[in-house]
Amino acid sequence: MDEVLFETRGRALWITLNRPAALNALNHAMAVSIHRALADAMIDPAIAHVVISGAGDRAFCAGGDVALLGREGRQDRALWENFFHDEYRMNQAIARATKPWVALIDGITMGGGVGLSIHGPYRVATERTLFAMPETGIGLIPDVGGTHALSRLPGEIGTWLALTGARLKAADLRYAGIATHYVPSMHLPTLCDLLATSHEPVSEILAAFDEDAGEAPLAAYRDAIDYHFSHDRVEDIVLSLDRGDDWAQEQAAIIRRMSPTSCKLSLAGLRAAEDASIEEALINEYRMVCEIRSGHDFFEGIRAQLIDKDRNPKWHPATLEAVSDDAIARHFEVPETGDLSFE
Repeated sequence: MDEVLFETRGRALWITLNRPAALNALNHAMAVSIHRALADAMIDPAIAHVVISGAGDRAFCAGGDVALLGREGRQDRALWENFFHDEYRMNQAIARATKPWVALIDGITMGGGVGLSIHGPYRVATERTLFAMPETGIGLIPDVGGTHALSRLPGEIGTWLALTGARLKAADLRYAGIATHYVPSMHLPTLCDLLATSHEPVSEILAAFDEDAGEAPLAAYRDAIDYHFSHDRVEDIVLSLDRGDDWAQEQAAIIRRMSPTSCKLSLAGLRAAEDASIEEALINEYRMVCEIRSGHDFFEGIRAQLIDKDRNPKWHPATLEAVSDDAIARHFEVPETGDLSFE
């Protein structure tokens, strides 16, 4: 069975992630084939726009194939670096696409699925959408251009999402600007038909289907998020949260359960990405993940979450205070095998 389906539907190139049993998790071969198809679509005069969706009704894309990286990445450097190198090149191509990219984020959208959607101009959520960047819980960072995208969300919402891995549904996604439209899933077949056949601009088609997603629970916490997560050191964020109300203290407890190294790297990556291009942000992310392979926490996180499933990772270093500035700085150095390139 093909893991990605490519079909020309009228004026649209339609990409379907076709691993429903794996929640459409993205692997290396899928990333390469999507990038190639996108490049071809940009020069095909018959293609007006690109639509990407996920097979099944559970997930758009639940993330990258981190289980494989957890099993084999430490021993196989080429496997590790080639996956991230080619995935990030695909992310950059989506961000720089010269034709509209429409992501139908119906269902679980996490990690690699965020990279397949957030860099395009149109992200359509449904009542089934569940969004998160949960990487700090497995010893990774919010990559796939996540540092660039999250740093551009209103206030400190992106910092909060990166450090806590918080999960958002459609109303909050609209509030945060992550989703550009809300369309109930029952209307997706009609929307898809029009995206394939209509000669109206994509923006007008989507606007005709856009509905009110309802009140956003996130709005009630916005002031607290902007206040507590504005610091440039994770220790200061946690200290501020500890002094706050019950909700704030819950966020502090969540951060303490995450990989301390990942939290510090994530914050450093977000702050560096604030004034960076998508290419510069992806290069920094690539440098970080290359060094993460040499460390402990990613493989421990995968063990605890996906292999033994005891949900009790033993991070090393175990505390934020034990993660030195020098250790973080090492993650921003050029890898021995060279930087990410987009040529």
